[in-house]
Amino acid sequence: MNILIITQYFYPENFKSNDLAFELKNRGHDVTVLTGIPNYPEGEIFEGYGFFKNRKQVVNGVKVIRSLLLPRGKGGGLRLFANYYSFAFFASIKAFFLGLNNSFDSIIVHEPSPITQYYPALLINKLWKTPVYFWVMDLWPESLSIAGGVKNKFVLNYYTKVIKSFYKNSEKILITSKGFRGAINKKGDFNNKIVYFPNWAEDSISEGNKDFPIPPLPDGFKVMFAGNIGEAQDLDNIMMAALQLTENKNIKFILVGDGRKMPFVRDFVQNHKLDDTVSIMGRFPVEAMSSFFDKADVMLVTLKDDPIFNLTVPAKLQAYMSASKPVVAMLNGEGAENIIDADCGFTVAAGDYSSLAKTILAASQLSNIELQQMGNNSRKYYEDNFKMSSCISNLEKIISKKS
Repeated sequence: MNILIITQYFYPENFKSNDLAFELKNRGHDVTVLTGIPNYPEGEIFEGYGFFKNRKQVVNGVKVIRSLLLPRGKGGGLRLFANYYSFAFFASIKAFFLGLNNSFDSIIVHEPSPITQYYPALLINKLWKTPVYFWVMDLWPESLSIAGGVKNKFVLNYYTKVIKSFYKNSEKILITSKGFRGAINKKGDFNNKIVYFPNWAEDSISEGNKDFPIPPLPDGFKVMFAGNIGEAQDLDNIMMAALQLTENKNIKFILVGDGRKMPFVRDFVQNHKLDDTVSIMGRFPVEAMSSFFDKADVMLVTLKDDPIFNLTVPAKLQAYMSASKPVVAMLNGEGAENIIDADCGFTVAAGDYSSLAKTILAASQLSNIELQQMGNNSRKYYEDNFKMSSCISNLEKIISKKS
């Protein structure tokens, strides 16, 4: 098939769109990615890229077309708005010419947020009737209201109408969490379009080099959080749990990643003198994750207590499971249910930092054999439910209309 993937985020940024494009190419498909100039998460354009540099590339056999956009900067509201809509505008211009010169069999819109990434696909769909497969990883306008703090009813109603039109024009709506089905159907009768399409873990994590060079980690019982450090991940309550465990010097919190909440984390650690028990490692390439995960005793996954997040399964959960690690979770909903079903760790209610602290303390007292069995259960659940090869095979059936 001749496939166009539209996403604001692509290699060298670290998103599932990378796996999707490269794996489809490996399977013999002709894959083109329409994306932006890489600037996530720091908000600055990556070295080696620019408005006049590397706008067209071939990466692992995938044709990459990079649209202009205004970098997200520090991530303030107006700057994010400009970032989202500048990509949508310039990518739509690129999409018009791509549609003129190519006959795509299908378009996949990868939408971790924002939904404005759909506009270029909508243009091609309207002009050339190319079917669009909308991979929904973030619910709008719910996410805009909760994670973005937008409360204006006019704005929320506007985006409700926008997302309804996107759903209406989609051939299929691919959802990463089964809980999304109800929220989407509240906006219209889209049930026949909805297909469950879960996240997976990158092969470089599950099968990667455990000897990849990383900085030394502290001795002790290592509780590792890896990934985006943002509002949704509830770092406030992670830090409160760390504060409660201050006297237990053997328990070490290790944060691998970066995001908008990192200044808060650094200030909290400094103000509460948690340097001995909280290690901030920063952001590393995905190739380093296998080495980091291998040295952790348990992996930590958290989400704020909010209806939209209760419908979400964090992508990091699949990564943790693929790496055969026990999981400690402070979240509600489907993600917690997965951990319980897999019997691969511990769950406490979202926002309950006191229970999180007690649970981590209890986990630190388990034997290596008990922890290893939980890790084995993690891997088995991943193999049965979230392996990339199975997910992409299912996607091939969907977009070839054989499902």
